[in-house]
Amino acid sequence: MKKRTKEILDILDQQFGTEYKCYLNYETPWQLLAATMLSAQCTDARVNIVTKDLFQKYTSPGDIAAADLKELEEDIRPTGFYHNKAKNMIACMKDIHEKYHDEVPSTLEELTSLAGVGRKTANVIRGNIYHDPSVVVDTHVKRISRRLGFTTNEDPEKIEQDLMKELPKDHWILYNIQIIQFGRTICTARSPKCGECSLQKYCEEYKIKGKV
Repeated sequence: MKKRTKEILDILDQQFGTEYKCYLNYETPWQLLAATMLSAQCTDARVNIVTKDLFQKYTSPGDIAAADLKELEEDIRPTGFYHNKAKNMIACMKDIHEKYHDEVPSTLEELTSLAGVGRKTANVIRGNIYHDPSVVVDTHVKRISRRLGFTTNEDPEKIEQDLMKELPKDHWILYNIQIIQFGRTICTARSPKCGECSLQKYCEEYKIKGKV
């Protein structure tokens, strides 16, 4: 690991801790899968409000697989893009129920074969459920990893590969957890608080522009 990378990770560890957290509420693997699908273009807080009722109404993958499309759309409407999300969720849970006997699969290949499940969602499941070291590239990770010079890519899959090379394996999951907190509180997209940033001297954009 590069000295610079270790310094950045040490600061993140000190500032945000090393506890593994998931910001989506769930009790079972299939619930985390459903919640992560709903979180696309939606805040975790809003998803948690929606799933509180959703998981009481639908108590198994089979329940969602058998759901009425229009009814499910209304159930998840507040998360946005509810037409596609409802269609994909029904198809996804049908496979979970029929093909995998209500067990969420563990491999990247199996997970990404499910409707509406991309690498980001698959890696959330792999990391949180199966504790398989994985790098989740969300909007915070993409933005901040570029600012820190860990990647120059825009494509999430390429960023994932860059981070897997740059970060030690024991920080693959943790990095995402820390960067979400960092991105929400300090390094925001529109108006980053550069004066309060503990990583200011490592920020490539700050070096060039004097501010992001």
